[in-house]
Amino acid sequence: MTLLTATDGPTRRVSLNRPEKHNAFDAETIAELAAAFADASADPAVRAVVLDGKGTSFCAGADAAWMRASATLSEAENRADAQRLSDMLHAIDTCAKPVIAVAHGFVFGGGVGLIACADLVIVRSAVKFRLSEVRLGLTPATISPFVTAKIGASAARRYFLTAEDFGAAEATAMGLAHVHTDDVEAQVATWLDLLGQGAPGAIADAKALVRAVAGQPVTDALRADTAARIAARRASDEGREGLAAFIEKRKPVWVST
Repeated sequence: MTLLTATDGPTRRVSLNRPEKHNAFDAETIAELAAAFADASADPAVRAVVLDGKGTSFCAGADAAWMRASATLSEAENRADAQRLSDMLHAIDTCAKPVIAVAHGFVFGGGVGLIACADLVIVRSAVKFRLSEVRLGLTPATISPFVTAKIGASAARRYFLTAEDFGAAEATAMGLAHVHTDDVEAQVATWLDLLGQGAPGAIADAKALVRAVAGQPVTDALRADTAARIAARRASDEGREGLAAFIEKRKPVWVST
C-alpha cells in the first residue's frame, strides 16, 4: 500500500506513504488515491478529508521508474496511463467532501496537481514547488486544467515554461495555497471546525457551484442555472432545517454539540 488512511470521527486522513521516494507516485499510488477519494466522497460519515505526505516531502511528482517504463509504451498505452492520472485528479477535485491539503518539502510536477485539486491548502515554510516537465522534454498537460484553474494563465505561462522553483509566499500569492504556517494542526483544526458548521449537502453543492461558474460569462443560461441551484437548496431538507434553526436560535442538526 502506498497510502495510509485513518478516520477520526468525521475526518478522513489520506497520507502518501512512500517517504523513501519523496512520495513520488506511480500507477499503484494513482489507483489507490482514486479509490480513496471515491470512498471518502461516498461515505456519509465523512465530513472532510485531509491529504498529506509522510516523510520529508509531500510529493515529488512522478516516480522515476514509472516514467522510464512509460518510454517503452506506445502512444495509445501512454494515453491510457495519462487518463488514469487525470481520472485520479478529477476524483480529488470533485470529491463531495472538502479536501484540505498540507504541503511540505518537495512538491514537484504531479504533486502540484494534487495540491491544485484541494479546496483548502496549507504550506509549510520550507516547501519547494516546481513544475519541471519541460526540463524532461514533456509538458504538464494532464495536470494543467487543475493547476491553471488555481493559479491563472499568467502564472502558468511563467512556471510551465521556466520550471523555476517557488516557495510558500509565491504559492500563497498566486492562489495555489491559502495559508502559510508551520502550525499545521492548529490550522487544520480551525478549518475542520468551520466546515463542521456547514451542511454537508450544501458544502458539496457549493463545491460544484464553483466549478460551474468559474470563468464563465454571465449569460442568461448561467443566471437561470444559479437560480435553479438556490431554489433546490431552499426546498431541500437541509435548507429547511437551516432556516428553522436560525429562526429558533438553535444549532442545526448537522452541527456536533
